[in-house]
Amino acid sequence: MDDYDDIIRLPHHRPQTRAPMPNLERAAQFAPFAALSGFGARIGEAARLTDSRPAVGEEEARQINDCLRFLLDISAPQAVRLTFFVPDKLKSGGAVYDFSGEVRRADPVARTLIFTDKTVIAFDDILYLAIV
Repeated sequence: MDDYDDIIRLPHHRPQTRAPMPNLERAAQFAPFAALSGFGARIGEAARLTDSRPAVGEEEARQINDCLRFLLDISAPQAVRLTFFVPDKLKSGGAVYDFSGEVRRADPVARTLIFTDKTVIAFDDILYLAIV
């Protein structure tokens, strides 16, 4: 005789005084519980990778400056292709992006390029700039 032979064939006990719990309420008992609220977001933020700011060589800096000088004197939108760095707001580093568009004007006071689609890119964040 095995350990449970005496009870294995008995009917499942159901209370007579209460109705069975609905399935939705039963499922809620086993829903995940976040003991530390916000902990998952902090772990995700710590795991998010950022790039360090690439260095711009002397030749690239000279080319960028020449293009910027040209863009300061334009009167009509000028098509350009550039690569720029966007610093991350929450941690060190950032991301490098490529962009193509038409420069509406270059603002020497704010040190920014203003594009026809209202994108604004700071001179100091430009890593590569070419007039198309």
